[in-house]
Amino acid sequence: MTEQHNDQQQYRTEHDTMGEVQVPINALYRAQTQRAVQNFPISGKPIEPQNIYALAQVKKAAARTNQELGVLDAERAEAIIAAADQVIAGEHDDHFPVDVFQTGSGTSSNMNTNEVIATLATRALAEAGSDTEVHPNDHVNASQSSNDVYPTSVHVAVTGALINDLKPALDILASSLETKAEEFAEVVKSGRTHLMDATPVTLGQEFGGYAAQVRYAIERIDASLPRVAEVPQGGTAVGTGINTPKGFSQRVIELLVEQTGLPITEARNHFEAQANRDGLVEASGQLRNIAYSLMKINNDLRWMGSGPNTGLGEIAIPDLQPGSSIMPGKVNPVICEAVIQVCAQVIGNDTTVSLSATNGAFELNVGIPVMSANLLESIRLLSNSAKVMAEKMIAGIQANVERAAFLAGASPSTVTPLNKLIGYEAAAKIAKHAVNEKVTVREAVIALGYVDRGDVTEQQLDEALDLMSMTHPGE
Repeated sequence: MTEQHNDQQQYRTEHDTMGEVQVPINALYRAQTQRAVQNFPISGKPIEPQNIYALAQVKKAAARTNQELGVLDAERAEAIIAAADQVIAGEHDDHFPVDVFQTGSGTSSNMNTNEVIATLATRALAEAGSDTEVHPNDHVNASQSSNDVYPTSVHVAVTGALINDLKPALDILASSLETKAEEFAEVVKSGRTHLMDATPVTLGQEFGGYAAQVRYAIERIDASLPRVAEVPQGGTAVGTGINTPKGFSQRVIELLVEQTGLPITEARNHFEAQANRDGLVEASGQLRNIAYSLMKINNDLRWMGSGPNTGLGEIAIPDLQPGSSIMPGKVNPVICEAVIQVCAQVIGNDTTVSLSATNGAFELNVGIPVMSANLLESIRLLSNSAKVMAEKMIAGIQANVERAAFLAGASPSTVTPLNKLIGYEAAAKIAKHAVNEKVTVREAVIALGYVDRGDVTEQQLDEALDLMSMTHPGE
């Protein structure tokens, strides 16, 4: 290895099977990573940190297994494990510069991991007085291939993000909505279908529906986890497991479970697991569904909070910041708007994941890095959005009880309970009269003579038009 100066940047000379490469002198990576940096100056965005840490988890488990099975000596294995632990702890994130848009198998990022860990391990051994070298391919990548390591790392990272980040965040959001559902249980408001006045509901019933959407999202994540957590480790290049000792894949996965606490399982069919990323597509679909739910909830909240004087004004959303650079005093539903934008991003990410899944040809899918990046971004965005919604908005929402009750009473659809007393056509006539004359349904019934003729008594009218009873007709 030689050193030289180029434009004030110091470099060292590394080599691989293609020849020599100039690598920044302080970089922990080596030739293959540098080639990838030079070949893919595309987005400027490296792979997600969770993916990096998952790669290191695989290397750690593989090193321990290789030692147990006699593939690696204890000195090298322990050095690799210690180096992997540093990467898992996030101590060397800056040494993983390979762009998301790289070779579709993730080979560049796998080699980036191999090289960083090999350098760290070799340095540690040297500091301990040993002249033992740790080679990226021969030792760190022993019994492995990029084609099983990288997708395994993605499935581990996504599984971890779903379980440790998204599910707890959704639980926080669901709990906050459930608290509001209880608080608003007696707040009567107008129901709306087609954005038109409908029979009354309670604000609590609406918030209970929102909470259920979020709870169902958690259920859907749980339902998809068995496929997401199924990994191809041990299939090596094409699914046959060439160059792996007997028992390697089972032990690596056992150690991954111990190291991460995640429900990782070995692929039931290594050829399916090598060639397809259907589990990731399933997970992405669940994220898309969550985005649809959050978009619906936030649009409803925007509508109900619109105003303050010319909108629905049924709820007051917390004021968080000035809403206009020109209109003094204006305040906007900024959390709603931010989350709706997140939902659009997640839906777009799902399209990318789905299209990338079609890049499977024979024994390998070659769209894995971008699938990983989009999935992990979506999980991060949804997790943060759910917590922000709960803590900065939902917790502070207040009901405008009088306004909500007024609009509920003004809805011509409150005539609906009269169907069983005077019939649908007569009820429709009353509703139209109430709208045209700008009177209440009760006033319209009386004005049209239904009480005087004895079609309905005032007591029946009062009972039928009780707004709260309309929200719980079975009680």
